[in-house]
Amino acid sequence: MNIALPLILGGAILYWMYRDFDFSSISDVLLHKMDWTWMILSFPFGIMAMVFRGLRWKQTLAPLGEKPRASVCVNAIFLSYAVSLVIPRVGEFARCGVLARHDHTDFAKALGTVVTERAVDMIIMLLFTLTAFLLQVKVFGTFFSRTGTRLDDIIGTFSTTGWIVTIICGVAAVILIYLVLKRLSFYNKIKQTMHSLIQGILSLENVSNVPLYIFYSLSIWICYFLHYYLTFFCFGFTSSLGLTCALVSFVVGSIAVIVPTPNGAGPWHFSVKTMLALYGVAANDALYFVLIVHTVQTLLVIVMGIYSWIRLGFIKRSPKETV
Repeated sequence: MNIALPLILGGAILYWMYRDFDFSSISDVLLHKMDWTWMILSFPFGIMAMVFRGLRWKQTLAPLGEKPRASVCVNAIFLSYAVSLVIPRVGEFARCGVLARHDHTDFAKALGTVVTERAVDMIIMLLFTLTAFLLQVKVFGTFFSRTGTRLDDIIGTFSTTGWIVTIICGVAAVILIYLVLKRLSFYNKIKQTMHSLIQGILSLENVSNVPLYIFYSLSIWICYFLHYYLTFFCFGFTSSLGLTCALVSFVVGSIAVIVPTPNGAGPWHFSVKTMLALYGVAANDALYFVLIVHTVQTLLVIVMGIYSWIRLGFIKRSPKETV
């Protein structure tokens, strides 16, 4: 079910978007109406975003007494992105497993630092979102109205009774889970694992060279953005849209990938296509853009995943006593 549901959800959205689309015209766009130079120029930024993420991860693990090699960290990141194409989010566990296997890094601590990463990424993403929102308030308002995601519309669907029932059910569920875990024989093991997770989360407090950490964190998202923005110049209908449109659609697309589908397939297409349409791009052209850009960038993730899988096979495991 973990594999099937994300695929069904993403597939359903894509089917709905492309149900009347003429796929035979794709080859003409790829061969004659697209400037591949800009697409190729975007590749290094997509790769560097993952490299910076691996280097930042190594730095975050250091205060916990874990010292995995930079090459293992980076290749673990490459592999995690590829694995997440099969089962969304499972890549986070896979990369921790790679470090545990090759450099004997404590799995729970590594997973805790992943939680730290997500918190830092969220803060940076909020800054991107705030910047884009302030630059294009009206566009965002129109987008939320057209996609049915206005907060007041969502809240309006809940009655007072509905809110009370939802809160009571949530509290009851938390209490029930706590009582069940407490009675289970492996409760202490779970408690120890949670302690390691918390250690990982708090690792940021003792990270050395904070300016370098900030540099890595900002560079990750700047590279993500450039990886996306340069693709605008591949097509005549997006090349003149400008930096603001790219930033706004990048933010909306980044939020959309929170929906658990492989590499955001479906939600990303829908949100970016809708935003491009608000900037005057014809519906059919917007469909070309999201389909080609997402497919090519996904293929890049797959290639890097295959590379890392092969590369890790040639990296010797660290002797346990030296780590």
